[in-house]
Amino acid sequence: MPVTIPRDLPAAEVLKQENIFFMTKEQAIHQDIRPLQVVLLNLMPNKIRTEQQFLRLLGNTALQVELTFLTTATYQSKHTPRSYLQTFYQTFDQIRDRCFDALIITGSPVETLAFEEVAYWQELTEILSWADERVYSSFFVCWAAQAALYHHYGIGKILLPKKLSGVYSHTVRQKNHPLVRGFDDRFWAPHSRNTAVDESRLSLEHDLVVLSDSEEAGLYLAVSQDGRKVFVTGHSEYDELTLHDEYQRDLAAGLSLEQPSHYYQGEEVQVRWRGHAHLLFSNWLNYHVYQSTPYQLEQLSKVLQHS
Repeated sequence: MPVTIPRDLPAAEVLKQENIFFMTKEQAIHQDIRPLQVVLLNLMPNKIRTEQQFLRLLGNTALQVELTFLTTATYQSKHTPRSYLQTFYQTFDQIRDRCFDALIITGSPVETLAFEEVAYWQELTEILSWADERVYSSFFVCWAAQAALYHHYGIGKILLPKKLSGVYSHTVRQKNHPLVRGFDDRFWAPHSRNTAVDESRLSLEHDLVVLSDSEEAGLYLAVSQDGRKVFVTGHSEYDELTLHDEYQRDLAAGLSLEQPSHYYQGEEVQVRWRGHAHLLFSNWLNYHVYQSTPYQLEQLSKVLQHS
């Protein structure tokens, strides 16, 4: 089933060339099926590229998804024109009275700051608290996973001695969990970060289940016992050249960095995380969203209050 997007979204042309199934809202309203209402809080500087990455994954599932793009009101992106945000994005005040089947929060290049020093931290914590009552399942990526673990469980982060960048092998720890259904015992996923979750503190939290980790990269995938909070410390959504472009950017900035690990094969990029990425999002939408949310979405708040 397709993902539903605004008619003039620039990502549409790229998706069309890649044969990703999508439709406009005008087309979707003529179908009887209720699309899943998913809100994406995009904290990445390159909004358009990030949109494309997540749309590829959401658009390759068997479910119809209607996506709402969300941006912060307390911080204005320096890399995205205001006119673009006004056309395709909403702010929290505009959607706070709605219910959503799912929420995705992307990573953000602020991980070396203390959480409270981030310009939009107060707004983000308000969104996280709102999601407890208005969203059935939330999917947190990289820095957002760290932020959500800190907000909900008080689990902090640790500064790494050097940037973790590359594609790493991971082991599935709970093979019977729906989120990793169909996964190989070992799979690959990209990481790009300077900090890590305090795993010694995380292991003491009984509400969290570690589903996958890596000998080199540490924790990758964890989920709350009720399945309503999914934490992914890597970037399964990254496209082929994202790590390459980040590496070239850091080199141009004069940073002394090693090449991303397990990423290049000679001078070419070796893509070996795409299958797992699609399966992760498909499993999440199917087992933790579609199978659980009420058909009448306005009843969601009542359902959550009695759960």
